[in-house]
Amino acid sequence: MRCVVQKVTEAYVTSEGEEVGRIGQGYMVLVGVSVNDTEKDVAYMAEKVPNLRIFEDEAGKLNRSLMDVNGSILAVSQFTLYGDTRTGRRPSFIQAARPEQAERLYTLLVEAWRARGIVVETGRFRTEMKVGLVNDGPCTILMDSEKTM
Repeated sequence: MRCVVQKVTEAYVTSEGEEVGRIGQGYMVLVGVSVNDTEKDVAYMAEKVPNLRIFEDEAGKLNRSLMDVNGSILAVSQFTLYGDTRTGRRPSFIQAARPEQAERLYTLLVEAWRARGIVVETGRFRTEMKVGLVNDGPCTILMDSEKTM
């Protein structure tokens, strides 16, 4: 499972012309699910993402987590995070999970974050979406449950 975590002051997502999710301070998280992902990968991201310490403390150090600042998450499914561009000019998506598997694991991840008391907004799975955000910092972290990043 891959996540692109962007620290934001605000973020929103629209689907088919309708705003379906909006947050203030927190994380805009793009979530990619691979063919090899399981509930173990969900558990890893459910723990790791909200506890990342990328918010500033009183001394200006990146030492506070999403939990510490009572931030929110805007989670958007993004199969293209598994686009392989090593050969050719068009990405291969062989490693991206089929929609049924991806939606199930994405939904489990969102539910796990909500179970921690985090406000989580989402896009709409398998629709054309537009995402807007104000990246704070800017601060963007790439994460992979296989720990390749």
